[in-house]
Amino acid sequence: MSTRPDEFRAEVREWCRTHVPAGWRTRTGGDAEFAAFQRDWFQELRGAGFAVPHWPARWGGGLPVDEQVVLYQELAASDAPRLVLAFVAIHHAAATLLAAGTEEQRRRHLPAILDGELWVQGFSEPDAGSDLAALRTTARRDGDTYVVTGQKLWASGAAHADRCLLLARTDPTAPKRHGISYFLLDMRTPGIDVRPVRQATGESHFSEIFLTDVAVPATDLVGRENAGWQVAQATLAAERGMTMLELAERLGNAGFRRLLDTCARTGSLDDPLVADGLAAFDTEITGLRALCRDLVGTGEPGPADASIVKLYYSELLQRMTDFGVTVAGLAAHTELTRPASSSWESGAWMLDFVGSWEWTIPGGTSEIQRTIIAERGLGLPREPRPTR
Repeated sequence: MSTRPDEFRAEVREWCRTHVPAGWRTRTGGDAEFAAFQRDWFQELRGAGFAVPHWPARWGGGLPVDEQVVLYQELAASDAPRLVLAFVAIHHAAATLLAAGTEEQRRRHLPAILDGELWVQGFSEPDAGSDLAALRTTARRDGDTYVVTGQKLWASGAAHADRCLLLARTDPTAPKRHGISYFLLDMRTPGIDVRPVRQATGESHFSEIFLTDVAVPATDLVGRENAGWQVAQATLAAERGMTMLELAERLGNAGFRRLLDTCARTGSLDDPLVADGLAAFDTEITGLRALCRDLVGTGEPGPADASIVKLYYSELLQRMTDFGVTVAGLAAHTELTRPASSSWESGAWMLDFVGSWEWTIPGGTSEIQRTIIAERGLGLPREPRPTR
């Protein structure tokens, strides 16, 4: 067995010791300070070659899967901030560009992402969430541009985004999945109005995006016109699969450690029910980590593998944070803030639990993931489609 992962672990651990910002969890600045901090932290990781380890080497990545696992383990163990604002850019946008973008689009945007270009995903709409193919935002061809009008909802990080992965209907007469096109929208274009949505946790991570006669150059079309549904599958596959490698390691390292700390602080480690719950979570986390490594390492995942991982992670996160609330007791209900650059296992258990429900919705709800697993993974008959 190669010693390289062990050597790499020592390198990452030493880098974290000298580079992870001290006291970042106690920062209480506003939204602008959070965005500036996230940009600075991204560049710190980029300088070390840790920002986009999952990208091809040509574009600044190229770490083997076993070293990616080591990197995420050590970042979590060192309580490093999570790349919240860059998440869509480095995962969803990059996966889409690499799978379906033109060479010119890749050359324009992948280096820009490394320089700090932020992206938001403009898929969901008020009447097109779980049924994404029902979207109503329209894009009408007018010479060398498309004129886009409509509304998007649940757009994570839209208030800071430079670009948007946008789905719009270009053929209103075609069957729902066949008349959609995929665009790379410049968020500075006239006609765009971003309105933050206040969440139950008190944060405004999501926004609504209103588009009124927004001009999108035809060069920002990804793939063929009316073939956007197929392109979107690359985005959704990244959301359900590749992103989970890091999240699984954070859940299994920092998240589980905080759960143990909470149990120790409340004197509940000797409770047989608590001990049994912790043992069950430890076993499930081990399975999740193995699933993620297999998904990323095989190179050719099965048609339902990403859905299995996404479903497993999101529902495990939900149950684990619920357990944290139970163990922490009434004190968990008095924590009204959580570190802005943390994951949803920050240790502010009530806020973490409320936020965990978010993960069972984007990228396809748990119900949709189960349908994908049944139909594509197990080969069961497809659900009946509406006749009208």
